[in-house]
Amino acid sequence: MKNSIDKEFNFYSLFKFALPTIVMIVFMSLYTIVDGLFVSRFVGTTALSAVNIVYPIYNVIIAIGLMFATGGSAVIAKKMGEGESQAARENFSLIVLVGVMIGLIILVLGIAFIKPLVVLLGANEVVLQLCLDYGRIFLFFTPLAILQMLFQCFFVTAGKPELGLIMTIAGGCTNIVLDYIFIVPMQMGIVGAAIATGIGITIPAVFGVLYFTFLRKGTLYFVKPKLDKKVLWDSCFNGSSEMVSNIALAVVTFLYNIIMMEYLGENGVAAITIMLYAQFLLNAVFMGFSMGVAPVISFNYGSQNTIQIKKIFRYCITFIVASSIISYAVAALSAPLLIQLFVPKNSVVYNITIEKFYIFSINFLFAGINIFTSAMFTAFSNGRVSAIVSFMRTFVFITAGLIILPLIWGVEGVWYAMTIAEFLAMIMCIIYLAVFRKDYHYA
Repeated sequence: MKNSIDKEFNFYSLFKFALPTIVMIVFMSLYTIVDGLFVSRFVGTTALSAVNIVYPIYNVIIAIGLMFATGGSAVIAKKMGEGESQAARENFSLIVLVGVMIGLIILVLGIAFIKPLVVLLGANEVVLQLCLDYGRIFLFFTPLAILQMLFQCFFVTAGKPELGLIMTIAGGCTNIVLDYIFIVPMQMGIVGAAIATGIGITIPAVFGVLYFTFLRKGTLYFVKPKLDKKVLWDSCFNGSSEMVSNIALAVVTFLYNIIMMEYLGENGVAAITIMLYAQFLLNAVFMGFSMGVAPVISFNYGSQNTIQIKKIFRYCITFIVASSIISYAVAALSAPLLIQLFVPKNSVVYNITIEKFYIFSINFLFAGINIFTSAMFTAFSNGRVSAIVSFMRTFVFITAGLIILPLIWGVEGVWYAMTIAEFLAMIMCIIYLAVFRKDYHYA
């Protein structure tokens, strides 16, 4: 059966192919934000701070899932492009199996060491119990969270991005409905939010297992896996940029929490949480598009279709530039409305957030090209460049900014750190794109 990524793309057809993945990632971001909205409005901003303190644990779990998903997808799509369909299925089955095993290990270790872990992440006496309640429950769903990330990418690689979208919407809607039921009428507080999130994750994970087990007419389905250390290494190496991005996000969230707790207490942590939610939502467009087009790039790279690669690159840059401008405009214009979803107007947290949101939102002008560049080099199986871009963008530049700028400007420096980091990363990405243009024939 011919895969739907094996065709000539124009701008419209490429966007149409990537659209389900864009909507899927945006929707994931939305229902994550709805979690925060329900917690903030019906449990309190202290509980919202607790969720953000635990969030680095979630980032690490997602990092591992994305590493195997994006890196494995590049390996598998390239093999499909080379005509090695059976090897692609064996590699796919192996990657999913290893992902589940790692999830089980994280579950056991996480539950065993949850208290010292959340204290290390910045929990004080006010939020400690809330952090423990949320973290313990969420950790039980770790293997399923990794499966969800794997299947989101592999549905695209299998040429079925719409199925990933449908399952994400189903899981997201379930999460939102259960958030309301558990938190509002049942008064389960932060525990209800954690359970609702876990059930929302379970739906796409279980569907993916059933689909790839029983529907064997497509190009990708479960077969008996063969241990191939090179495939596992290539998947980890190619996907290392996505892992670095999410682990770096965990570190950055930790630094933001520590710094804001020192300067402004729980209200400062709540304010930065709202900003990071906004960033998560708007960057989801870039992430979804990049994930959506990556298998197409990998397939054409495997089949050495350089004419198509040039066209796809040109279409991608056009989309990224346009969507970056739109994302910044949306952030700037919708700031008051977005913040009021979480906290009442003129509350302490609202005033802290609105005053600096416009500075923070400038980063959306630069983030798109950075996210796409990293994903593109992953698609070309150049994990080294992809990892360098991600590491510098999401860890070195932002961490340096968070450490140095507050020493110069005090708390004011915290708000500028993200924008300066994304700008520096954009300059680096433009240099890399120029250097490698002849190696991969995209320009």
